[in-house]
Amino acid sequence: MGRHAKSANNQGSRMDDVDLNLLFALDALLVEGSVTGAARRLGLSSSAMSRTLARLRSATGDPLLVRAGRGLVPTPRAAELGDHVHRLARDVRAVFSPQSGDLDLASLERTFTIRANEGFVQVRSGKLVAAVAAAAPRVRLRFAPKPQKDAGPLRQGDIDLEIGVLGSSAPEIRMQSLFREHFVGVARPGHPLLTEGPVTPERYAACQHVVASRRGSFTGPVDDALQELGLRRTIVAVVPGFLDAMRIAHQSDLVALVPRSCADSALASTALPGQGLASFDLPVRTPEIVVSMMWHPRLHADPAHRWLRATVMAACREAQGPIDHLP
Repeated sequence: MGRHAKSANNQGSRMDDVDLNLLFALDALLVEGSVTGAARRLGLSSSAMSRTLARLRSATGDPLLVRAGRGLVPTPRAAELGDHVHRLARDVRAVFSPQSGDLDLASLERTFTIRANEGFVQVRSGKLVAAVAAAAPRVRLRFAPKPQKDAGPLRQGDIDLEIGVLGSSAPEIRMQSLFREHFVGVARPGHPLLTEGPVTPERYAACQHVVASRRGSFTGPVDDALQELGLRRTIVAVVPGFLDAMRIAHQSDLVALVPRSCADSALASTALPGQGLASFDLPVRTPEIVVSMMWHPRLHADPAHRWLRATVMAACREAQGPIDHLP
C-alpha cells in the first residue's frame, strides 16, 4: 500500500473517532475563556472539563488556551478557530434538534408542485392561489397535469402534493379527504332531452354522449347503473377533460357528464362554456366520489408542507361550502 493510501486510511480512521462533544466543549472554552466557565456552561465538573481540554489539545495539536497570569488566553490557532467553531456548533445543534414548528411565511421561498386534474384547477385553484399569495408572497405554485395516478412522482419528489380520487397507491402514501363530489349531466339549452319531457333513464340513454376520461375509457359508473336497467348509452366521443366535454356539448346535441362543481363553475363564469349549457340531475344513481390530497411521508412533518396542506383544505372548504367530513 502506497504512502498516500496509508495517509488517507489514517485520516479516515481519525475522522471515525471524532467525538462531536469535543466541538461543543471547544466552543464553550473559546467563548468563556476559562475551564470553570466552560464547565458551568456544559454542566460538567471542572476536572472533567480539564480532561476534555487535554483531549482537545491532543486532537488539534495546539495548546488552544494557555496561562496568562491568573487567567487563560487563546493561542493564535484558537483565535483563528473561534468564529468557525461557533458556527459549526450552532449548525450541528440545529441538525440534531427537533424541527421547530414556527414558520415565517413572509420570508418563505419555495415552489410547490401540485398534481391535479383540470376540474380542481378550474374550480378551486383561484382561491388556493389567492390564499397562498396573501400569506406567503414568495411561495410559488406549479400545477402539473395528471395523466395517471401512479405514486412514482410522489416517491421521487417530482411533485409535493397530489389531489384527486385515490387509486392504486403506494402503501406508505399519506392522504386526507378534502370533499365529496358527484356528477351531473350538461347539454345545450333547448336540447330535446330537456324540453320534450322529463329526463328518464330511457331518454337519457337514447342520447348521444361525450365522455371525459384521461385514460380514454368509454364507460364508467353511469353505464353500470344503466346496464342494471337493461339500457346502454351511445358514446360518440371521448376527450381528455371536462372542459373539452362541455365545449362539445355546447356546440352539438351531445350530452356530457361532469362533476357538479365544474358545471356550476362554468354556469357562473363568462370565460367558460357554461353560458351555452344547462345542467340536470342524472336519472340514475351513481356513487359519490371522494377527492383527497396525497403526499409522501418524508414531507409529513415539514412545517411548510403542513401549512400548504392546511391552506388547500381551507380553500376547498371555501369553494365547496359546507361538506360532510370524512374520517
